Amino acid sequence: MSLLAALLTVGSLSDYIGRRPVLRAALLINMLSMLAFIYARDVSWLLVARILQGFATGMATSSLGAALLDNDRQKGPLLNSLAPLLGMAFGALGSGLLVQYAPMPTELVYIVLLALLVAQAGLLVWLPESVSAQPGAWASLRPRLSVPPQARAAVWRMLPVNTAVWMTGGFFLSLAPSLVRAATGTTSNLIGGALVATLTLSGAAAIYALRASAADKVLRLGTVLLAIGIALVLLAANQQALLLFFIGAVIAGAGFGSGFLGSARSVLPLAHAHERAGLMSTFYVLSYLAFCVPAILAGFLVRNVGLVTTSDGYGLLQIALCGVALLGMWLRRSAARISA
Repeated sequence: MSLLAALLTVGSLSDYIGRRPVLRAALLINMLSMLAFIYARDVSWLLVARILQGFATGMATSSLGAALLDNDRQKGPLLNSLAPLLGMAFGALGSGLLVQYAPMPTELVYIVLLALLVAQAGLLVWLPESVSAQPGAWASLRPRLSVPPQARAAVWRMLPVNTAVWMTGGFFLSLAPSLVRAATGTTSNLIGGALVATLTLSGAAAIYALRASAADKVLRLGTVLLAIGIALVLLAANQQALLLFFIGAVIAGAGFGSGFLGSARSVLPLAHAHERAGLMSTFYVLSYLAFCVPAILAGFLVRNVGLVTTSDGYGLLQIALCGVALLGMWLRRSAARISA
């Protein structure tokens, strides 16, 4: 929730005071959160650390994403799509390896992350400032979603796909590891991390392979692949087939990556320079709501209806969203042909 609070308040701040000051503050807060994780003595320390980490991530997400768009409006959406997937992949797999095989399993992960944050703070010195300061910084802190008029139709068009895409991320980080263990009986700590890494690396590969394709084409392909991949994961859970889980993760990952890229390329280039951080913030607010809210609700449902039934309902909702998105794309193309 602190991440969403950051996106809603300071998400567009870098449009007014510049990218570098906001990124500098985000890195500092994130370093403090890592120290809190390292020296945590009880649950209250962990909660404080998570709040700080979430807020810092929200600050950095919109500012860094906008900075990438400032430097290249064509490659910016590509990098904005690749970075979260690669980060999730290396984070999930790397953390699993450190917890399984390295000493200090509850601390070493955060020590490594702290060192990376310090290195990033050093590299920030060479980041060129791409936005000049302008009035309105205090007013920008009012919680709001900012979508430029020229981007509003595109946001509505991509919303069903983007929701299904980020629900996939929430599913694989919350329900999928437990689902694999329950369905197959495996007890390895690496299975959950490997499954997340499979999803996100497949997504990153799809993004790179489709980087030169038209946004509409990428969005359609991603929607179809995501629906097929989720269907295979549900089949794997009901058939207790570990290999099929990973096959489904590969296909769903390709849909995740291409759907995310298609959504980003459909919307983000439409903003002008002093609108980019605000639009990035709104894009990620919608994305993270789809990421966390359905997963939280599913966590409550698991207690009442069971893990497999909850997962089936979750996956069927994603497939339905993909169907809505494909119908909308088909109607739009049909209307365009008629008007031509």
